[in-house]
Order: sequence, then structure tokens, then C-alpha cells
Amino acid sequence: MLQLTELTKTFTRPGESDLVAVNKLSFEVAAGEVYGLLGPNGAGKTTTLRMVLGLLKPTSGDACVEGHSATTDPEEVKRQIGLVSASAGLYQWLTPREMLYFFADLYSVPQEQIEVKLQSLADLLDLRRFLDQRSSTLSTGQKQRVNLARALIHDPPVMLLDEPTRGLDIVGTKVIFDYVGHLRDMGKTVIVCTHRLDEAERICDRFGLLYFGRLKYEGTIQALREETGEKSLVDMFLKLMQEKQTMTA
Repeated sequence: MLQLTELTKTFTRPGESDLVAVNKLSFEVAAGEVYGLLGPNGAGKTTTLRMVLGLLKPTSGDACVEGHSATTDPEEVKRQIGLVSASAGLYQWLTPREMLYFFADLYSVPQEQIEVKLQSLADLLDLRRFLDQRSSTLSTGQKQRVNLARALIHDPPVMLLDEPTRGLDIVGTKVIFDYVGHLRDMGKTVIVCTHRLDEAERICDRFGLLYFGRLKYEGTIQALREETGEKSLVDMFLKLMQEKQTMTA
């Protein structure tokens, strides 16, 4: 279970008014649920994930992961989370096997379990052909698969995916879709953070639509359609933007 309670982050800007990047954000995500935290660039998605991970201290409010506070117990929260980020790289001179062993050790995975987990992930993500190649020799798609395995090596109950399909072709995107399906089947609590609304509509069970740091709409796609009168997530955001423009005109 992941729970956010009035999570807020305000940045002070010398000579300018304060910037409220995330404004009293509250929602819950259950085990086995894929939640799409959606919004355009600058909506507050990445700031939210950084606070959940304990990397950024909130101005007020809190995020709890499996009952642990990201504010008061950030180290334990990090152990409970697997992060997949489009900006994550690999250690170029390590092989995928070496890197997965390294991260398993960082997360204190018992030695007798590491090889079992590695073999399971190798089968799940089709890593066997290049497990012992240096990461610098891997293709973009192969590197992507290693990053997905790295996020799962310690078997965390909560998974955060930050713009996971950015820069990927149609084959790489399908790998992400399949991966999210596996996470759901494994009973993981999953947040997919993206501005690619058409993709989110295909893989998420429930959605939170962020706009200028506020949660404007939340629910299943059918509930959002009934509330907004729009059929797609894209149309819902276009409506939000039109409303904002009307208010500021």
C-alpha cells in the first residue's frame, strides 16, 4: 500500500513569489493496482516521486509506503520501492550479471537467494543471451531490460515507473507494457508517472490527473468519462487547459 496525505512542496524563489510544485496531494494505491499519475511537463509528477522516495523533503504532508513514513524513515522506504526511470543508466564496464549482484547486495538480499532471483528475472525479461556482456556493448532495448530487472532484484512491494517509455520504439514500449502486466500479476503496488496519456490509458487501472500540482480528477477511466464528459484522457487534459485559460483571460 502506498498512501499520500496532503503532500505539498513549495520552492522559494528569491525575488519572485514561491512556487507550489505539489499542492496538498492525497491518494492511495493498493497492492495489485496500477495507478497512472498523469500530467503535462511541469505538473509536479517527478517532484511527487522524489518526495515518495525520501529524496526531497515535503513542505507539509507525508507519503507512507507499507506503513513507513518517507519523511521520518526514508531509508526503510527506499528498501520498499523499486524505481524504473528513463534517465537511469548502467555501469558500462559491468555485465548485467555483475550489476544485478551488486544491487542485490546493496539491498541486503541474502546471498543464497541472489542467483535464484537473477535466474527468475533472466527468464522473465529475456536476459540470458547477454547476461555476461559488458553493458557498454548492449543495445538500447537490452539496457532497458537490465534496468527493469535491477528495479525488481530486491522484490520490493511498491514500484515507481517515471516516464518509462521515453525514447523507446514500439518494441521497447511493448516490453514496458508487458512488464507492468507482470507487476500487476505479482501483486505489486505500481505508479506509472507519464505525460503520454494514450499509453497510460492502455495499462493503468486508475488515474490521477495532475495540473499545476493539484489533483484535478481521479478515478477509473469510466468514472473520469462520466465526471468530465470527455472520452479520452487527452481530451480531459485539453478541457482542463481550456478552463485554465478562460480563468486567466
